[in-house]
Amino acid sequence: MAQVQRMSRLMVKTLRDDPADAETLSHKLLVRAGYVRRTAAGIWSWLPLGKKVLDNISQIVREEMDAIGAQEVLLPALLPREPYEASGRWEEYGDLLFRLKDRKGADYLLGPTHEEIFTQVVKDQCTSYKDLPVMLYQVQTKYRDEARPRSGVLRGREFVMKDSYSFDTTDEGLAESYALHREAYRKIFARLGLDYRIVSAVSGAMGGSASEEFLAPAAAGEDTFADCPNCGFAANTEAVTFKGAAVDGSAHGPVEELDTPDTPTIESLAEHLGVPASATLKNLLVKVDGEIVAVGVPGDREVDLGKLGEHLAPAVVDLVTAEDFEANPELVRGYVGPQGLKIRYIADPRVAPGTAWVTGANKPDTHARNVVAGRDFEVDDYLDVVVVEEGDPCPNCGQGLHLDRAIEIGHIFQLGRKYADTFQLDVLGQNGKPVRVTMGSYGIGVSRAVAALAEQTADDKGLCWPAEVAPADVHVVAAGKVLQTELALEIADKLAAAGARVLVDDRAGVSPGVKFTDAELIGVPKTVIAGRRSAEAIVELKDRRTGEREELSVEEAVARLTA
Repeated sequence: MAQVQRMSRLMVKTLRDDPADAETLSHKLLVRAGYVRRTAAGIWSWLPLGKKVLDNISQIVREEMDAIGAQEVLLPALLPREPYEASGRWEEYGDLLFRLKDRKGADYLLGPTHEEIFTQVVKDQCTSYKDLPVMLYQVQTKYRDEARPRSGVLRGREFVMKDSYSFDTTDEGLAESYALHREAYRKIFARLGLDYRIVSAVSGAMGGSASEEFLAPAAAGEDTFADCPNCGFAANTEAVTFKGAAVDGSAHGPVEELDTPDTPTIESLAEHLGVPASATLKNLLVKVDGEIVAVGVPGDREVDLGKLGEHLAPAVVDLVTAEDFEANPELVRGYVGPQGLKIRYIADPRVAPGTAWVTGANKPDTHARNVVAGRDFEVDDYLDVVVVEEGDPCPNCGQGLHLDRAIEIGHIFQLGRKYADTFQLDVLGQNGKPVRVTMGSYGIGVSRAVAALAEQTADDKGLCWPAEVAPADVHVVAAGKVLQTELALEIADKLAAAGARVLVDDRAGVSPGVKFTDAELIGVPKTVIAGRRSAEAIVELKDRRTGEREELSVEEAVARLTA
């Protein structure tokens, strides 16, 4: 028999107004419906209704992970410094790590992800090729010291995540484990009722080679992805690449210096010369592990610092400061050009050999025209570093790309041997010789999925959960006094006896209007109303999503809802 949860005993306090600090729909509704409450910036308490939804999502994740043969474990969240120092991520994660010391002064961290620790566990437990392949997972709280936690549970400092790891002796085995996880994720997100896209991605601090993200399109999303309506290509914008081609630059005249006072910006330069911004060359100065580097892009485009950082990882990329210009007088602020520079020059592929530009002349109030790539300056490295824009050519077919916002709900990586090399994870092979293990890493944001579902499924009345995720199957409302309440409790018991999870609003002294409003706000898929025809044992069945209503006998309603 399933559980009946009576609202007269449920710890839930709904709100009529949005929280003052809430910007996203999920933040507003999860607080208003009594699912979560803020404890501190980026730290949330899950109340009874919210915990049910969180647990339902976790259960779906567990079932699909178990179905591919993965084994659940639970590793500590409090972790020693040494493994992360060995992998380089103690420094690489920077301020995102929560760091602490114990009473003896030893360094620890609160785990943001667990590649290092899982690698050590497998090194301890698996010694032969006969012990592999193995896939391990956990559903656990993670910690990241976000500088600006926002959007409720979408971006917090503490969050629930499913992270799993595969260990194989061959690259072919890794590909199979990756494919198993990819298909499991498709099933998980389908069961959750999420609209999602699988897109190519970059690996970032995780390391490894092949990488894909599962994105849930939503206005509140912090990720931007590009998709091609023509060929189906889809990728995170940081993974979209552009291939430039050399052009014939022989027709361009010699470099000509131009007097351009008070034009330190692309906009002021273009207006002064009467040329489009696309004809100018923007040169951004950055520091890569402390070394000043110039990055050239067309003047009408912006440098994607995240993309640049991914290309140059694990090096740290920072913008230059006023002090850097003072220490390097040959770098003229606002008038830097690539010709004659004595520093490393990186260019976007759009700055192809043979293309001519208007750019800085490395003199105050002076620019230069007909500065040709490959003739007047050399590019040390071509890296695709511009911010992708609507209409940019698809890398596959050349048609214009469409951009959309999305929430990252899952990410899968073929890590390869990065962590196995760090921790010398070998097993004895069939030939009696050591074999280096290869790994995969696979994450799902469980608490983030709650918010993503709220963003995608809510309407102007409140939350509207898919059936398998909802905190109950049926919300029974007693729209009256004694008779209606008695009938509502009778129906709730019958539904529970047939296996349905039931939330029944039996609160005394609460008007029917408030109960109906709360039912819509809480968002259980089906509502049964014991109202004006309760004396005839007739109830109203309402679908939360469509709003469709029909009157049924108690027996018909129970049969319909438990079929």
